[in-house]
Amino acid sequence: MTKHVEIGRTGVRLPQIGFGSTGLGSIPQIYGYEVDESRALDTIRAILQRPDGFIDTARGYALGRSEERIGQVIRELGGWPEGRVLSTKLDRDMESNRFDATQARRSLEASLEALGVDHVDILHLHDPEYAADLSEVTGKGGALDELFRMKEEGLAKAVGLAGGRIDVLMPMLRDREFDALLTHNRHTVVNVNSAPLIELARSKGVTVLNAAPYSGGILAKGSSAHHFYVYRPATEAVLGPVRAVESICSRHDVPLGALALQFSIKNADIASTICGATWPQHVDQTFEWAGWSIPDAVWTELAELGQSQNDPEAG
Repeated sequence: MTKHVEIGRTGVRLPQIGFGSTGLGSIPQIYGYEVDESRALDTIRAILQRPDGFIDTARGYALGRSEERIGQVIRELGGWPEGRVLSTKLDRDMESNRFDATQARRSLEASLEALGVDHVDILHLHDPEYAADLSEVTGKGGALDELFRMKEEGLAKAVGLAGGRIDVLMPMLRDREFDALLTHNRHTVVNVNSAPLIELARSKGVTVLNAAPYSGGILAKGSSAHHFYVYRPATEAVLGPVRAVESICSRHDVPLGALALQFSIKNADIASTICGATWPQHVDQTFEWAGWSIPDAVWTELAELGQSQNDPEAG
């Protein structure tokens, strides 16, 4: 069992480790491999068999296929198992990028139907940086107002903001009273772009979740086995820092994935780290990595190496 942190006064108790489900919907164009239904369902079962199981999804993941596969397992179990944490996200219309209140409501209704539940523990507004018109999100009566209304209606116990670009997220986090913040790919062993965002969340008492500590897989599988970084083919500019971290791990016989995961876990401002898992055995492996004994020398060398503060998705 991992330690838990409560999100404010919402009653939602987050375990230290959760599992993302982008890849469980099978998106080979951004991960480089297929995930068939049987494998995905077995992975979801492995997550939910744990008494501290936490699964994070979104309406837009694989055009809804991620939620549908999770929903299959929920129905198989006779409902959402007690004590686990379920998180999903409101998404824009993927064709028009419309993201107004009507679209937000439509997104949640589709999520609840796919998942087979009448509410979720955490509901984030997702990737506002891709909205065709940001004022549809932030303006009076917009998607953000609708998000908070959903909490009032009991459709979510906690509401949060999830996305990438910190220049878009910072003003929203500053102006609204979110329960949670989810940042992805921006607090890793090679990149700390989200540092100002995490600091703002800490100052406001907002619970921080850090997703994608493996940067889409390369920081778990290694640069020789996985050639994508943050959902795109890895460039030489990216591979240099990754290989430098791999060298540290090799010298000290530490799995790259263990270092990548614990870099997030060690940050006292991060309540929960959300990891990718597309095989059932990845679940056990994640907890093995979380408990791996990493020598102090590794952390010293990593600190000397430093991390980029640039946006990992820029360019």
